[in-house]
Amino acid sequence: MATAGKAASERDAAGLSALITSRENRWLKDFRMALRGGLATASGCIGVEGAHLVEETLRSDLAVEAVLSSVSGERHLERLAALLGRADRASARILRTTDRLFAGIADTESPQGIAALVRVPAASFDDLIHPSSSGAAPFLAVLAGVQDPGNVGAILRTAEAFGATGAATCASGVSGTASPFSPKALRASAAAVLRMPILHGVGLPVLLAQLRVSGITIFAAVAHGPAAPASSSGPSRPPAPPVLSPWEANWRQPAAVLVGNEGAGLPEEVERSADARIRVPIAASAESLNVAIAAALIFYEASRQRSSGIPAAGRDAAGRGLP
Repeated sequence: MATAGKAASERDAAGLSALITSRENRWLKDFRMALRGGLATASGCIGVEGAHLVEETLRSDLAVEAVLSSVSGERHLERLAALLGRADRASARILRTTDRLFAGIADTESPQGIAALVRVPAASFDDLIHPSSSGAAPFLAVLAGVQDPGNVGAILRTAEAFGATGAATCASGVSGTASPFSPKALRASAAAVLRMPILHGVGLPVLLAQLRVSGITIFAAVAHGPAAPASSSGPSRPPAPPVLSPWEANWRQPAAVLVGNEGAGLPEEVERSADARIRVPIAASAESLNVAIAAALIFYEASRQRSSGIPAAGRDAAGRGLP
């Protein structure tokens, strides 16, 4: 049996890589860090786990550093043989380990026995606002303080499905946004995070300034109605932006939708700095919608307008009534 350090490069009689049997193997450590820890490896790779996500990764143009299967997961290697045989996959290492060791690095309770390390290039702000191949105006999803990785993945999945050209994730106050590249977010996104440009970890004030300079209309998703008028004895404040239903806004212009923390929403100063606030009307007896559901409804209306070419009648880009 080959030593752990040589296991990645040596082959057995069947032509497969020799079985990795030590949990101290450096490849297993990288996979453990990426899958269980949700962190990038020293080479800048993230981990994807499961047959569907690995297949989507291999179909993409992203660089794949290694593919790891358990003994029981080797059936997936056979099915993915054509993708693994592509010329641009020649440098990807094909690794094997025991079912027990794979279970120790996997993030799922019932692992399918297949995972990969993939390098996702960092996106820039210019990538987000660059015109799409179809010439559609930029339409961005901005997640500010969305802490649950399942919600992060679900929001990005629906954003892609409804035509978002890019996304950004930011901290909001004391609430950070879960990494879109964490294993749970990756699974919830159905690999959407591998297909769309995502600017991760940018400061929200910086991003808002860049959006304004670039002529992007900023919509803040909110769960409440118009703010109460300021007290006459208090300091003067700029008027709050209008609160609109999704179908009252004009989504054909370059636009960004800000989605806030699951419980606290967006900070008041962020709401007031937006061009308009968007609220999905719900029954009076209901407290609120899940943040991913609310975002999906907003994205759907934006997609409907953008695909039909019909903006909200009689309103400007921010949804204000035209003369």
